[in-house]
Amino acid sequence: MNRLISNVVGSFVEAWQELRIHKTRVMLSLIGVAVAVCAITTVVGLGAVAQQSIVEQNERNGGRSATLSLYVSSNDGTPVDADVMQELWAKEIERYGIDYASRVMYGTQTVQFTDGAAPVQAIGVDQPYGTMHRVKLSDGVWFTPDDAERLAPAVLVNEVFYDRIGRPDLSTHPTTTLLGAQPTTAVITGVYPVSTWETEPAMYVLMDTLIALTPPDQIAQGAIMPNYELWVPPEASDDIMAAVQRDMEGALGAGTQVSVNRQDYAAYNEDPFASIKLLVGGVAALVLLLGALGLVNIALVTLKQRIREIGVRRSFGATAGRVFFAVMMESIVATLVAGVAGVIGAVLIVTNPAIQGFIAQGSVTDFPPFPVEAALLGLACATVVGALAGLLPALVAVRVKVIDAIRY
Repeated sequence: MNRLISNVVGSFVEAWQELRIHKTRVMLSLIGVAVAVCAITTVVGLGAVAQQSIVEQNERNGGRSATLSLYVSSNDGTPVDADVMQELWAKEIERYGIDYASRVMYGTQTVQFTDGAAPVQAIGVDQPYGTMHRVKLSDGVWFTPDDAERLAPAVLVNEVFYDRIGRPDLSTHPTTTLLGAQPTTAVITGVYPVSTWETEPAMYVLMDTLIALTPPDQIAQGAIMPNYELWVPPEASDDIMAAVQRDMEGALGAGTQVSVNRQDYAAYNEDPFASIKLLVGGVAALVLLLGALGLVNIALVTLKQRIREIGVRRSFGATAGRVFFAVMMESIVATLVAGVAGVIGAVLIVTNPAIQGFIAQGSVTDFPPFPVEAALLGLACATVVGALAGLLPALVAVRVKVIDAIRY
C-alpha cells in the first residue's frame, strides 16, 4: 500500500517537474482548455441564475412549489355559504398543519381620484399570499398581521394607481377613498411594479376587508366566491390534494363539486433553458476538443525529445506501467491546473453583481450560490481531456525499446 502511494505521489511530482521544464509549450496548449472549462462552468453557473429568474417569475403567477388551488361550486348554481366554507377551510389548514394558505378573489372597487371616480381592480388576499407568490414591492411593505386590526384598512396599489394620485411619500401615510354603500378611507402602505402592458390601476386588499366592503345582498348572491390556495411540500402535494378533496366533498355533500389541483410551474417539469445549455455546452465541448488536440501535439513533440530519457529509465528497471502512468499524468496534471484556472475565472464571472443583474433583469430576489456541481463539472471535463490527450503519448512511450532509445 505504501509503495502504491509512493508511486502515485512520485508520478505527480515528476509530472509537475516536466511541466515546469516545458511550461511555455504547455501553457499555449492549455489556454484553450482553460477557456473551455471556464465556458462550461460559467454556463452552468449563469444558467442557475437565469433559471432562478424564470422560477421566481413563475412563482409570482402560480405560486411556489407546490401551490394547490381549491375551488368549490354547487351543481345547481346556488352559491356555497361563505361562512361554512371559511369554517371548513380553517379546519383543513389546522388539520394538515399548513402554515401558508390564502383566499384569493378578484373584484372591483370604485376609487375616488382627483379627476373623478373610477373602477379599480381589487385583489382580495390573505397575509401569507405575499410569501406564496413572491410579491415584489417597489416601495413600502407587504401586509402584516397587525393590518387586520386597522380601523382604516391597508391597501397596496400598483404603479399606475400610485402615479395617478401623484406618488405621495408613503411615510406620510397617504390615503385613498373607496366608494360604495359606505365610503371607506384606506391607507396606502405599499406600491408594487407593473408590466409595460398594464395601464389600469389595481390594488391588493386583505380578504376580510374586501368582504366588509361588499354589500350583504351581493354576498348572499354569491359575489364572494374566492379561490383557496395552499403552499405545501412538493413531496406531500399528491396526498394532501386527495385528502383535502375527500374532506371537502364529505363535508359539503353530493350537491357540490370540489376541485383541488396544483397550479405552480413545477408541476410541468420543464426546463426553459435546456436548448441554450445544450448549445453553449456543445460549443464549449468543441473548444475542449481543440485544446485536447493541441495537448496531444505538444505531448508527442516533447516525447520525441525524451526518448533517450525513457530508455535510460527502462534500463534501470522502470516498468511499462510506470512509464505509461508518468507520461499520462503529465497531461492530466496540466489540464487539471488549467481546469482550476478556468473554474476560478467562472466563479469571478458568475458572482459579479453586474453580470448577475444583467442576467436577472431585476427579477431575482434570492440569488442562488455558485453551484458546486458547476465547479466539479469543469474539473471533471479538464481531467477527462487530460486523460484522453495523454493516452496516445503514453502508448507511444510504452512501445519505446530500450536499445533503440539509448542509441537515439
